[in-house]
Amino acid sequence: MEALLAEQSKLEKKGNLAKTIEDVQKTIDLLTNARASVAADPTSHAMTLAKLKSPLDSSFDKVNADLKEIYSSLNKYSKALDKKFRPVALPSGNDDPLSSRQALTNRAIAMHLLREGQFGVASTFIAEANAKTPPQDVATGTPSDWSAGATGGPPSPFVNDDVEMEDARPNPWTNDSGGGVSFNSSTSTESAAKVGAGELQAKFTEMYHILHALKNNHDLQPAIQWARKHSEALELRGSNLEFELCRLRFVELYNSTSDSDVVTEGGAIGPYFNMNGPLRALEYARNTFSHFSKRQLRETTALVGSLAFSPELVTSPYKNVFYDSEAWNDVSKSFVREFCGMLGLSEQSPLYTAVTAGGIALPVLEKLERVMGEVGGQWTSVNELPVEIPLPPSYLFHSIFVCPVSKEQATDANPPMMLPCGHVIAKESMEKISRGNKRFKCPYCPVESYPRDAKKVIL
Repeated sequence: MEALLAEQSKLEKKGNLAKTIEDVQKTIDLLTNARASVAADPTSHAMTLAKLKSPLDSSFDKVNADLKEIYSSLNKYSKALDKKFRPVALPSGNDDPLSSRQALTNRAIAMHLLREGQFGVASTFIAEANAKTPPQDVATGTPSDWSAGATGGPPSPFVNDDVEMEDARPNPWTNDSGGGVSFNSSTSTESAAKVGAGELQAKFTEMYHILHALKNNHDLQPAIQWARKHSEALELRGSNLEFELCRLRFVELYNSTSDSDVVTEGGAIGPYFNMNGPLRALEYARNTFSHFSKRQLRETTALVGSLAFSPELVTSPYKNVFYDSEAWNDVSKSFVREFCGMLGLSEQSPLYTAVTAGGIALPVLEKLERVMGEVGGQWTSVNELPVEIPLPPSYLFHSIFVCPVSKEQATDANPPMMLPCGHVIAKESMEKISRGNKRFKCPYCPVESYPRDAKKVIL
């Protein structure tokens, strides 16, 4: 890997076009000056072109030399890549669980495209998936993973008959002839599974419109309006998004230096016109922060208290609030998380997460298959890998519970159970201690209870 990094460093130093662009610009300047000279005195064109030949050849030689150096560095880097990452056969299992689940795979791809805002690509993909015949089940000869529709064929993959396309093309969200996958799957627990793809597109279009205003234009109004519209739902989720947006608006007004900063939505002049920054922020706090007095009383009080440090905020305890370079990025991430949460979706695309985690795990699995093939080993563990796959913390979604009594790891069949006293042990340990349904004492405190009083812990 050190050799590869060394070649990459050389490529970064030599393999750039800055010097080449400079030499090309000099060539352009030579031609431009020659044209101006000929235009000024047409009778001198022969002399001008004769004088131009030598500098122009020299300029072209420099450009070719620059490109040759770039091609040489790129060639060496390519060879280093080929040497480090030799082509190997991918792990090939005899049982591919996705081979009979094409509908689920297509649904995951379509959902990912919609979440990424690639609506045109998603429309084309869905239309092509709908046009294909559903995979046949080998055992029964019937379409697998499909439910027969009213006409005897598979159901519409993305059911949304109310969606009108912007042009005259066939509606890709519906398909009476079958094929594709369905957002209306009864096996899904996501709220997004209950709506059609057209409605999802409308939702994500709204999200990207607000996100563009936040990240690119630093415009908080669309996000604040959305948060206020869904205030009750956000509060039920325990979200602080609306307060985070209003706090950033308070900071924005506090630091505002021109009247253009206080223009409200619709282009009207806001109520803080002709005030300096701190007074604008104070007036905004009076009109807005009362809404957050129950949950964020301490934070709102601290923000108003910052007015006392107005002349010297840089040395005040509020420096981190008013000079946070990541504030816009953080509030944008919070908005995406809550918006997707309202749809019953994760913040990040499951397909992206699965593919990234799979790419990280692939070298380990490839080595495992090769080693086990060489030694003639056999993998007999059920639902458990024989080696550990090191994944980044952001890809660890479930904690591992080890029963303090049996020292065994909890499974779906042996989940952790919380006793009325608050201690947690595995279900099998609880059943052994209680000897059925008898009253038993917690192994870690004197509290006694019945097995029926224990609650399953979901991690």
